[in-house]
Amino acid sequence: MKEVILYSKENCCLCDDAKELLKMLKKDYNFTVLEKDIYKDDTLLEKYQFEIPVVRIDEEELNCEQIDIFSLRERLQEK
Repeated sequence: MKEVILYSKENCCLCDDAKELLKMLKKDYNFTVLEKDIYKDDTLLEKYQFEIPVVRIDEEELNCEQIDIFSLRERLQEK
């Protein structure tokens, strides 16, 4: 089973949107979502504080401007 990592933070409407997209796609693809709050890890905060949400599928990361249903579906089909 594929693991998808969602880098996010609390009270973030874009993060909530990304979660909903992933939830919708779970109906069609076999993957688990590991959500990581960037404010609980200083390294993640430094790396992603201006880019969240970020979705990581295998070694590829999609930032907030790249996350949409079509891009996510394409990456999940490829892998």
